[in-house]
Amino acid sequence: MGFVILKSFANYIDAHILLGRLEEEGIQCWLKNENTTTIMPIWTTAIGGIQLMVNEDQSQRAGDLLKKFEAEKKKVTKCPECGSEDVEYINTMRKPVNWLSAAITFLAGDIAVMPEQRYHCFSCKSEWKG
Repeated sequence: MGFVILKSFANYIDAHILLGRLEEEGIQCWLKNENTTTIMPIWTTAIGGIQLMVNEDQSQRAGDLLKKFEAEKKKVTKCPECGSEDVEYINTMRKPVNWLSAAITFLAGDIAVMPEQRYHCFSCKSEWKG
């Protein structure tokens, strides 16, 4: 019985929410790289983020549930400009604070400053804070 990656996360909160929902559905799963990503956020991209691992035999059902959960989440979050449900919570690199955080992280070593996160609408391209 092996395990495969279902999804990767940069945020342990989102990872735990999905982990809990899948466990409620009887899916055997666990989080890989959670400790390293939480303690050393600067390494998140290098190690592939927090990886939600699911039982290989249950991966198809887990994938179907993931699609269902993401569809439910999209129905709750709509663009305030156009009303589209095609939105996602992203790190935006257009903001000067994100470039500043990257420079501080580079100069200071292991100190990580979180980039600004915003909702982005893929229909009308507007962005807003959540």
